[in-house]
Amino acid sequence: MLKLSRAARVALLVKSLVEHPGEVIPLAHFAERLGAAKSSISEDVALVRAAFETAGGGRLTTLAGAAGGVVYLPLPSPAEQADVVRRLAGVLSAPERILPGGFLYMTDVVSSPVWAARIGEVFAARFHAARPTCVLTVETKGIPVALMTARALNLPLVIARREGRVTEGPQVTISYVTGSRGRIETLTAGIRAIPPEARVLIIDDFIKAGGTAAGMIELVRQFPGATVVGIGVLVATAEPARKRVSGYRSLLTLEGVDEEQGTVRIVPSESEG
Repeated sequence: MLKLSRAARVALLVKSLVEHPGEVIPLAHFAERLGAAKSSISEDVALVRAAFETAGGGRLTTLAGAAGGVVYLPLPSPAEQADVVRRLAGVLSAPERILPGGFLYMTDVVSSPVWAARIGEVFAARFHAARPTCVLTVETKGIPVALMTARALNLPLVIARREGRVTEGPQVTISYVTGSRGRIETLTAGIRAIPPEARVLIIDDFIKAGGTAAGMIELVRQFPGATVVGIGVLVATAEPARKRVSGYRSLLTLEGVDEEQGTVRIVPSESEG
């Protein structure tokens, strides 16, 4: 049996917890793997919990009983969330991100594993209390952030697609009107993608008029007993102020892009839309 110092045990304990967010890991697993008594592991867990409570970085919970164990959730503190959002606003404010037509280039940020993980943890912290049972997004740019949100909460990810796929099996398809251009679009998901009575958290990278978000809400309604418990958006435009959905929570607000001046006005969001 492997014998380790307390410092080594704590290091490996933290590594295992961080690699398995949201999973209940029995103390017996750590005792066997780290070659220590359960009482020693309990003391190690207490040290790690105290460190997280003092310095931030997540939440560590101990569950009692036969099926109990230790659960780590990477839920940043309000101060840590604000720091991530503030730094993200700085990155996206760069003039070189301006695209013709007043659009903003964000692909490198939402596709970055580091940024996607940080954003996902912020969403996880803000929607954990809603007790979602799955995360829903629409292809394609919203997928990385939604995936990292699902990982932080240890939930399955459901991807709504513009066109059906044979590999998805029988599917549910709805039509919706895009908010900005008024076009008819479709969204589809396999009938087994969202289970009955699911509590769905919608995550997307961008919202302008809210047509796509409204479409995802309508898609969820097609599944028996499923309800939307939250809508998280990375960037929301300031205009139009009235969107087709309400109650969404955005991290950033895009107030405007001036192509002539080469400026981007994007700031942390202050409230729900």
